Amino acid sequence: MDTIKNQSRRDFVKVSAVAGGGVALGFYLPGRGVLADHHGGHASPNAWIKVGGDNSITIMCARSEMGQDVYTSLAMLVAEELEVDINKVKVEFAPPAEVYINSLLGGQLTGGSTSVRDGWEKLRKAGASARMMMVAAAAKQWGVDAAQCKASGGVILGPGGKRVNYGMVAAAAAQMEPPKDVPLKPVSAFKVVGNAKQKRLDTPAKVMGTAQFGIDTRVPGMLYAAVALAPMIGGKVKSYNDKRAKAMPGVKSVVQFSRGVAVVADSYWQAKKAKDLLIVDWDGGALADLDMNKIWDGLRTAAAQPGATFREHGQDPESVMGSAAKVVEATYQLPFMTHSPMEPMNTVAHVTADKAVIITPTQFQQLIPHVVAGATGLKPEQVEVQTTFLGGGFGRRVEVDYAIDAAEISKLAGNVPVKMVWSREDDMTHDSYRPAGLYTMKAGLDSSGKITAFRFHSTSPSISARLFPSIVKDGIDPFALEGIDNIPYAAPNMKLTYQMHDTGVTPGYWRAVSHNLNAPALEGFIDELAAAAGKDPIDFRLANLQLAEEKHAWSGLSAGKTVGPRVKKVLEELKVRAGWSGPASGGGKGRGVAVMEGYNSVIGMVVDVTLSAGNDVTVDRVVSVVDAGPLIHPDQALAQMESCIIFGQGTALWGEITVQNGGVQQTNFDSLRVVRMNESPKKLEIHFLPAAEGQPPGGLGEPGTPVLTAALVNAVSAAAGKRVRTLPLSQENISAA
Repeated sequence: MDTIKNQSRRDFVKVSAVAGGGVALGFYLPGRGVLADHHGGHASPNAWIKVGGDNSITIMCARSEMGQDVYTSLAMLVAEELEVDINKVKVEFAPPAEVYINSLLGGQLTGGSTSVRDGWEKLRKAGASARMMMVAAAAKQWGVDAAQCKASGGVILGPGGKRVNYGMVAAAAAQMEPPKDVPLKPVSAFKVVGNAKQKRLDTPAKVMGTAQFGIDTRVPGMLYAAVALAPMIGGKVKSYNDKRAKAMPGVKSVVQFSRGVAVVADSYWQAKKAKDLLIVDWDGGALADLDMNKIWDGLRTAAAQPGATFREHGQDPESVMGSAAKVVEATYQLPFMTHSPMEPMNTVAHVTADKAVIITPTQFQQLIPHVVAGATGLKPEQVEVQTTFLGGGFGRRVEVDYAIDAAEISKLAGNVPVKMVWSREDDMTHDSYRPAGLYTMKAGLDSSGKITAFRFHSTSPSISARLFPSIVKDGIDPFALEGIDNIPYAAPNMKLTYQMHDTGVTPGYWRAVSHNLNAPALEGFIDELAAAAGKDPIDFRLANLQLAEEKHAWSGLSAGKTVGPRVKKVLEELKVRAGWSGPASGGGKGRGVAVMEGYNSVIGMVVDVTLSAGNDVTVDRVVSVVDAGPLIHPDQALAQMESCIIFGQGTALWGEITVQNGGVQQTNFDSLRVVRMNESPKKLEIHFLPAAEGQPPGGLGEPGTPVLTAALVNAVSAAAGKRVRTLPLSQENISAA
């Protein structure tokens, strides 16, 4: 399995590198090319830092800011070693360039809770290297040994009271060889990193309304486009009548692009009103009659297949179940989900004969030049990408389909600059959805409550088979194994398999990806095993942890080491913090627990709920213990966890996308419920464990969501007095359990 893991990772890098063209598209070049950059009156000791002659410091943010705080936290990593006041630096979004590739993902891509983990050492070294070069430049200017100088607050101090600021030596520093040995500060010397009082650098702009999101973008001469997209998945335009639309005020043109018809007008309102008057005859294609019955029937048929084995040891679990004291079997059913960030998809595109400018809220800058080139006939190097703030992403903006649409429309409309905006309805019905899936588990227990045999079989669509087919090997999509390949529980006989099945619904990377499928199913089933063994759920978990060294085969974006000892520590702390006394207290009350390792963080949660007579769920309390290593920006680490919990609450209770007549039925937030303020947890406690010596940071933008879902499943089941295995935890599904 190591072979699969390693090949998959290499291939992913290769695919992304090919997508990136293997060239630096921005104004920075890796290596020595960076050092000579003096454009715009700035000197750049490396690709992450620009220093102006006026001593202004600009730190490049190579990840997309979608609310998760990279704008501040990544800058803090650089500023710590650069020895500058973080509150005085400017931050710019980096252009697409090879030097900015995320080493954990293989592309200039924001996702997988990787930004801080990827930048943890890289960005500190960038800051330290730049500081050392400027100190060396000052020392050379003074004719003294660099060891006699030091930097503090953007100023270099030398012997005899010598003093220069960075701006005064930056140009000379940019000509120097970067140091080969770049020692980093010990954690105990941190002044910027770990400061819980540090305010977000992007807050003033967002509060004052000056922050530039994609939907705020305006360029000279810009027109607006509204689109008519097929109401069924994969539908195409057969014909259309635009007579009424063209007669509307402000309408400049109506164009047919690859997957729809667009109205281009002086304002978005004019474009949308005219678009509503289009008469389009659609070819529904092969999926025109797709519905949920057919989708679930297809998944159940596929689930009967043996699947591809991705982890096994001991004997075949089925062969030893007969000798078990008890055997438990269950299937969990999880639905499609939509991303639906607050800012719907949009892009400003200006395509001319020799250039395309794309201004867009994207998580995947590096991919856009290539797909836009393919759509317009230009070369990738003729495509300029400008990244804005993102009004939410959750994985949706890894896709760049909306940027392609905008580029096509700009070209077809006469090479004019166009802002294309999808309506909420366009967005919700044309998403790349979190896959639906079936998760069947069977386990044998001995008389003491130990797991003797464990069988896991998942059936779901493969996201990677659509987006990155080369990483799918022998029927295994590595991203489909997240949250189960690193199972923390021991069983002497274990077999885990995956059955890929295309439902017809477009699958996409959704917050925490397959952790959100596998972990709730696994942790729900572990509760069932605890009940069968007559054990307390937390005690059962502790008793069955795999504490010996056992590196899991494919670790997703995790560390790839055994997670049992860390899970044990979290569970023990959770018992204390939550005042754990068991799963249920009667009177409609229920309490559930869950734990998971993901993105190199271990998170445990206890959730208390009240279930009404009509099966409405009220979340009374959430207590979480988090082992995520060192916290770069502690206040925002807390916000990340709070976000994961509230986001997970809504999706676990009400999140479900359904399909009828080939199209998605939910169109807006009137048909897709989210958590209201008065419905969020009445009490919310999050406790971070102190980092161990040398422990790297874990991701926090995603892993809390699947853990909340799993704990909520167990809490609702405890309150209902019966096991609920079909999500969301709606009134109907609780009643039918």
